[in-house]
Amino acid sequence: MLADAQLLLDYASVFVFALTGALVASRGQLDIVGFIFFAVLTAVGGRTVRDLLFGRDVIFWVARPSLILAAVAAAIIVFFTAHLLESRYRALLWFDALALAVAVPAGVDFAISAGYGAIIVTMAGVITASAGGLMRDVISNEVPLLLKQGELYLTAAFGGALAALAFDACGLPHGWGLIACGLVTFALRAGSMVWGWKLPVYRSSPPKVIPGIDPNEP
Repeated sequence: MLADAQLLLDYASVFVFALTGALVASRGQLDIVGFIFFAVLTAVGGRTVRDLLFGRDVIFWVARPSLILAAVAAAIIVFFTAHLLESRYRALLWFDALALAVAVPAGVDFAISAGYGAIIVTMAGVITASAGGLMRDVISNEVPLLLKQGELYLTAAFGGALAALAFDACGLPHGWGLIACGLVTFALRAGSMVWGWKLPVYRSSPPKVIPGIDPNEP
């Protein structure tokens, strides 16, 4: 059961993240190879980092190459349909939110299945969900979504992972915990985009003027 759930989450996460990578390529007006590059990079980046950090003998997409084909399929679909979208950036944001809501449970499920504790489970969910999108945005010379001021992105991932841990701590079925993880993640991210939910940001104060000292001096 756990293995089937993890496989389903991996395929879903790869496909939806690949859609976001391909949408970035469409905004850059790249050719089909560029679409495939961004789609595959975004789709497998997070889980590849996860597998490397956890010392897996075989990276997940090496063990199951069909996942790469799923990302390529997403790239081709976007290449021929992106022009139909009213706003590719808005579509990118919503697909990214959906991908986040799938990838966090995938990372959480991976770590719980491996027997790790709460801290590692949380970090596995966050890394799995964020690393691929971070690579996508950095290479496309965009400000990463997870670093944009006031955005609930990493917070949404943390919230989803904690929801899954809470379900497990209460002895509820593991599958329900993964569903709660995805729903909480998506709700927080969607709330940030639609209603402007955000955490307080740091506001610096003007430096004090001290006689004889230049405030601009390092």
